[in-house]
Amino acid sequence: MEKLTERITINPNQCGGRPCIRGMRIRVVDVLDLFAAGLSAEQILIELPDLEIEDLAASLLYARKKIDHPVIAA
Repeated sequence: MEKLTERITINPNQCGGRPCIRGMRIRVVDVLDLFAAGLSAEQILIELPDLEIEDLAASLLYARKKIDHPVIAA
């Protein structure tokens, strides 16, 4: 899984500092939006031919890690 997260890059001078795939101008949110719109992994790879299947897995893993945090009740 560590190798997957290395595919996600953040550059403050690119795409407003949003997480991107392997330094390209394809944002993680772009991949997530395509999944949310109902596209399959195969369809996304057709839509964004510069991506690899591992990039899709990395995007999902990145999103999962971002939302999986404890909430401490006061």
